[in-house]
Amino acid sequence: MFRDLTITDIRPEGSDAICITFDTPADMAWKPGQYLTLRSTVGGQDIRRSYSIASFPDQPLCVGVKQVDGGAFSTFAQSLTQGKTLQVMPPEGRFTPRGEQSLLLVAAGSGITPMISIAAETLAHGAAVTLVYGNRNTASIMFKDALDALKDRYVDRFTMIHILSREPQDVELLNGRVTGEKLQRLARAGAIDLDVDGAYLCGPGAMIDDVSAMMQAGGMPAEKIHHERFYTEGTAARAPRSEAAQNAAEKGAEVEVLLDGTRRIFMVTQADDNVLDAAARQGLELPYSCKGGMCCTCRCKVTNGSAEMAVNYSLEPWELEQGFTLACQTRPTTDKLTLDFDAA
Repeated sequence: MFRDLTITDIRPEGSDAICITFDTPADMAWKPGQYLTLRSTVGGQDIRRSYSIASFPDQPLCVGVKQVDGGAFSTFAQSLTQGKTLQVMPPEGRFTPRGEQSLLLVAAGSGITPMISIAAETLAHGAAVTLVYGNRNTASIMFKDALDALKDRYVDRFTMIHILSREPQDVELLNGRVTGEKLQRLARAGAIDLDVDGAYLCGPGAMIDDVSAMMQAGGMPAEKIHHERFYTEGTAARAPRSEAAQNAAEKGAEVEVLLDGTRRIFMVTQADDNVLDAAARQGLELPYSCKGGMCCTCRCKVTNGSAEMAVNYSLEPWELEQGFTLACQTRPTTDKLTLDFDAA
């Protein structure tokens, strides 16, 4: 599942972030917008975090890591040096372009990381791209040089607008935070075009929800709006168990998982908040990264029985209809539950 990759370069990206570049194996294919799960032992704990790939096409894999106050992994990452190795899971994620010829990218802070590769890939294939990027100030802008290089190369097809919340700019409209109302004002001013084939949003949940609601109200179909939410260190709020899940936990629910062609069985009890925790307690390691319902690393399919999720920030409606769930959020609602991690 994980491979040891050597760090070939580390450089600052903005005032409080770094870019980590890896010696990339030839067989590690990736798509723009996907992410890497990094793993290390920090303070005696096995910690994993997902970071979006920020590479240009055909370039070595790199990720941007922004320092989070009190963040275990992001703090640890600041001490990494060239030549060190990290355990890295193969690229994953569905936040990838779908062949659109006009895109609106909306990012805030480190939400820019997947946008770098999405913009570079789609511009290279002739698309028109608009990027609205929010930060505190100029110093905190990540991948500024890479963005400027794209702007210089595709001056006629790449529109880039920086919104700063703590540094006044000459144009009042460029001050503040990125919101749906802000995008509407930019569109009315002729600075951007909201009539695009697809919109990609990455950043805080409140920003994503607000911009998505505005665009849908303006007539864009929900299926053309794609998002990837930040993972913030800490425990994501989870809904309490339903009555059915509580009854299953009290009796003890038998869970069978299919992973890499092998079947394993374990029990979920009242002591377990979810399937992932129950498996770990009984010595079975299932795929995971954020444990917050955001990254989709633990995606699997319910093939027998039923279950509920405490939260879901990543599975799309069609996946839910086909029975997919997130193990880190899944609680059985029947006495027996079968989960297929090998399902396409």
